[in-house]
Amino acid sequence: MKRRIIMSIAGVLTGAVSVAIFKMAAFGVDPFQSFMSGISTLIPISFGTLYVIVNAVLLLFSLIFDRHYIGIATFINLFLLGYVTEYSYKLFRFLIPAPSMPLRILFLIIGIVIICIGSSLYITADLGVSTYDAVALIMAEKWKIGKFRFIRIITDVCCVVSGCIMFLAGGGQLSGIPAVAGIGTIITAFFMGPLIEFFNVHLARKLLSGRKDKKA
Repeated sequence: MKRRIIMSIAGVLTGAVSVAIFKMAAFGVDPFQSFMSGISTLIPISFGTLYVIVNAVLLLFSLIFDRHYIGIATFINLFLLGYVTEYSYKLFRFLIPAPSMPLRILFLIIGIVIICIGSSLYITADLGVSTYDAVALIMAEKWKIGKFRFIRIITDVCCVVSGCIMFLAGGGQLSGIPAVAGIGTIITAFFMGPLIEFFNVHLARKLLSGRKDKKA
C-alpha cells in the first residue's frame, strides 16, 4: 500500500507537470484540460482553485451514483494536480517567456512522454480514478448506456467543444484555439493508450512489484 500511495502521488505530480509542458507547447492539451482551459478563461480565478471546484462537482456526482471508483488517488488528484500545474506553468513561463517553434515541438514530445509515464504510475497503483474518468465509467458500468470507449469518446468531444466555446466566450481569440484543442489533443486521444501500456509493462508494474529486469 505504501508503494501504491507513492506511485499515485508521483503519477499525479508527473501528470500535473506534463499539463504545464503541454501549455508551453501551445499545440493543445488532453480533452479534460481543454475544458479546464476554456472555463479558466471564462471564470477569473486561479487555475488550481478552479480545478478543485470543478472536480469537487464531479466527485459529488460519483459519490451519489457510484463511489466504487473513488479512492485515495482520487483525492490526491483533486487537491494536487491543479495547483502543481498552475505553478509549474508559471515557472516555465518565467524561465522561457517566448519559446521558439522548435522548442515548442520539443515541449510537445516531452509532454506526451511524461503524461504517459504519470498515467501509467497512477493507473497501476490502482487506488481510485480521477473524477472525470469516473463519470464515463459510471455511465458504462452502472447505467449500462454503452461501452466505455464510446462513452469516453463522447465525453472527450463534449469537453473539447465546450472548452473552445468557453475560451471564445471568455475573450479568447480564434487564433488561440489550437492552444486549447490542437494537434496535442489529437495525439493524446490516439497514442496515449499504447504508450501508457508500454510504460505499464516496462516501468510501473516493475516498480509496484519491486522487481528488476532479469536476463533471459
